[in-house]
Amino acid sequence: MNLALLVVLPLQLACLALCLPQNGAFYVNGNGNGEYQNGIKLHIEAQQDHLFAYRGDNVTLSCRYHYEPAVNTTRKVRVKWSKLHMDSSKESNVIVAIGLRHRSFGEFKGRVYLQQGDEREVSLVITDVRLEDYGKYKCEVIDGLEDESSIVELELRGVVFPYQPHHGRYQLNFHAGKRACEQQDAMIASFEQLFQAWEEGLDWCNAGWLMDGSVQYPITAPRGPCGGEDNLAGLRSYGQRHKDLHRYDVFCFASTLKGELYFRRHPLKFNFEGAVKACQDDGAKIAKVGQLYAAWKFLKFDRCEAGWVADGSVRYPIAFPRPKCGPPEPGVRTFGFPSKESGRFGVFCFKMD
Repeated sequence: MNLALLVVLPLQLACLALCLPQNGAFYVNGNGNGEYQNGIKLHIEAQQDHLFAYRGDNVTLSCRYHYEPAVNTTRKVRVKWSKLHMDSSKESNVIVAIGLRHRSFGEFKGRVYLQQGDEREVSLVITDVRLEDYGKYKCEVIDGLEDESSIVELELRGVVFPYQPHHGRYQLNFHAGKRACEQQDAMIASFEQLFQAWEEGLDWCNAGWLMDGSVQYPITAPRGPCGGEDNLAGLRSYGQRHKDLHRYDVFCFASTLKGELYFRRHPLKFNFEGAVKACQDDGAKIAKVGQLYAAWKFLKFDRCEAGWVADGSVRYPIAFPRPKCGPPEPGVRTFGFPSKESGRFGVFCFKMD
């Protein structure tokens, strides 16, 4: 037998005896050499409480990892943050990093980075938070054969409002409802957002789509036409509905503004076309419904005078109820959808920062 082979075989056998893990794991270090860590376990520590933010904020989703027992040497790990879809069965990559190298994905590209103030901190920073950033995120750390993860939930502060288009009640399937919210600078509301709005006093007797495909409506004052006087206050649910075939209204969710919303009037007032032009002459755009609700909710915008908004409806926001300004509760009042040609009103304009 070849002398070289006689030397190699014992070395291979020795490696098998030493390198197979026993209650531990075998890693390859940065130099490509085997490093055996007996009994070491990787642990993730992520933020457990819900994290709240406003649109436009910068927000940090906390995540750290450590080893038990402690490891003093620097280890090269792979970090991945992903966003879970509503049913949590799928996920989309947000950022992947190994050492100083990193890559962000999709709508997060250029808006996210890892905060690594401590040696084993891998927190996710999202800049200029958008409505669609709402949801659950998974922090995952991979070290050799060890792979641990934890979930952080990001919620947005905002306002929920019911929406129906100009052609009337119960005209929207799920997809059309989702688009309608997006067209009004909002997003389709989640169950949690509608529930919080109900806790804050939202009462609406028309059923609307929610993000999870269910149809529900909030009742604070039980009454006959709205599920019956004998039922308790709460969210009335129709359950899951066919997203293509069934038609309802929709509940939308808007967050804070990144700009200025204001009212313009004219002695003769405007029809819809004139209202659009009046805002354009100011270097602005006619305000969207979600923007009007956000200004009312967060800036206490109050105007006891009706004005056009972008969908062709006429509305006015009341933060401080008073006589001749509608019901005794705060809210955004609506006159519906008057004729765009003959209707004469003021206009709500919006100018970006």
